[in-house]
Amino acid sequence: MSVVEKDMSEYSFMRILKRFYWDVVDPDERKYLLYYFISQFPGPAGNLMRGRFVEKKARSVGRNLIVMAGTRFRSIENLSIGDEVQIGYDNFIQALGGVSIGDYSMTAPGVKIWSVNHNYRDKNKLITDQGQTTSPVVIGCDVWIAANAFISPGVNLPDGCVVSSGAVVGVKDYKPYSIIAGNPARVIGFREDLGQGQSE
Repeated sequence: MSVVEKDMSEYSFMRILKRFYWDVVDPDERKYLLYYFISQFPGPAGNLMRGRFVEKKARSVGRNLIVMAGTRFRSIENLSIGDEVQIGYDNFIQALGGVSIGDYSMTAPGVKIWSVNHNYRDKNKLITDQGQTTSPVVIGCDVWIAANAFISPGVNLPDGCVVSSGAVVGVKDYKPYSIIAGNPARVIGFREDLGQGQSE
């Protein structure tokens, strides 16, 4: 190896990564660097890798988890996921306050689930100095959250709920099988019992 090649090797991507990221960032944060690359991997192989990553890092994960490309997690150790859950493209789940997703639930692309919020009421203090409040999010079984919906801290979506595209869901007393839409979100109807063998 020539002197020039040796000097250039000092600036290789992995060396820069180690020097300016791996040696500086807290070890608990390093997992997110690995997941960043996994999150972009396409196709069924990517779904499998993301699912395996979540299984290792989350509090609990059931059978046959599918995590589509672009989805990101924070405080994943506070995330619990049931069986046969499907998480859509480009979701963001902030689980600092705890997030639970029940069996057979699904999210569409662009869904955001948040379990922490900034305190801001005191006008005599900077918002950055007022800390945060965590509130767990509980999503029941057989829940469908459509594209670009936002689930706020403290929300409890009972079994069978449907959240429409773009809804901003705040803390309310939702009943099972509610159809929820709007900003701010409200209940606009309920799923029906169509009888055995029938479908919409």
